[in-house]
Amino acid sequence: MGLFDRVSRVVRSNLNAAVSSAEDPEKILDQAIMDMQEDLVQMRQAVARAIASQKRVEQQASKAQSEANTWQQRAQLALQKGDENLAREALVRKKTQAETAAALKGQLDQQSGSVNTLKRQLVALESKISEAKTKKDMLKARASAAKANEQLQRSVGTLSTSSAMGAFERMEEKVLQMEASGQAAAELAGADLESQFASLEAGSDVDYELEAMKAQMLGGSSPAQGSLPAADGTAADSGAAPTDSAVDAELEALKSELDSL
Repeated sequence: MGLFDRVSRVVRSNLNAAVSSAEDPEKILDQAIMDMQEDLVQMRQAVARAIASQKRVEQQASKAQSEANTWQQRAQLALQKGDENLAREALVRKKTQAETAAALKGQLDQQSGSVNTLKRQLVALESKISEAKTKKDMLKARASAAKANEQLQRSVGTLSTSSAMGAFERMEEKVLQMEASGQAAAELAGADLESQFASLEAGSDVDYELEAMKAQMLGGSSPAQGSLPAADGTAADSGAAPTDSAVDAELEALKSELDSL
């Protein structure tokens, strides 16, 4: 393969690729319809010329036939007048015109066939153009939708990898972390509050028990209710019991232990 052929093929391939990439379906469809319209105009002009030519041939054939009829009548008139030479001359003229009329009629038949063919082609072309116009609108709508979808997909693809989308995702993750931290802090605060109330409630129970013990030691209840026995082992007097120093010492020790809790 020669160098010139290789270069020519490369140039043609590059040109074809450039043309293909530059083709806009909507513009190409409009241009195609315009080309069809131009072809339709030329076809109509061709049919009009063919019909006009047919009319002229038809007129010429009719005129030749009329001339032939006229010379036929003249030949008869000359023969009636006894002029055979003039009658013969009229018949020669009649023959010439009759032959011309016959030739024109043959040509007219051929031309009529051509005109009919052109008319059918014209009707077919008009039908194709009408169909093409309908398809053009549909194809342009589909091309616009495909172009919009392609732009959307390209935008979505670019957006998924862009810094803006990355920043948005990071902020979303940060908000989720902040919400989780807030929930954890609330749970911890609630747990600490519960433990504080539990401690206070426990301290109240101890205080109540301490008061009960003090009341028992001071003789606030009968022995049947669980009061302490006297120091000498006998029953306590019905009046106010004397304060026992040992009991007071034990009470002070209990209070010290409670305070240290």
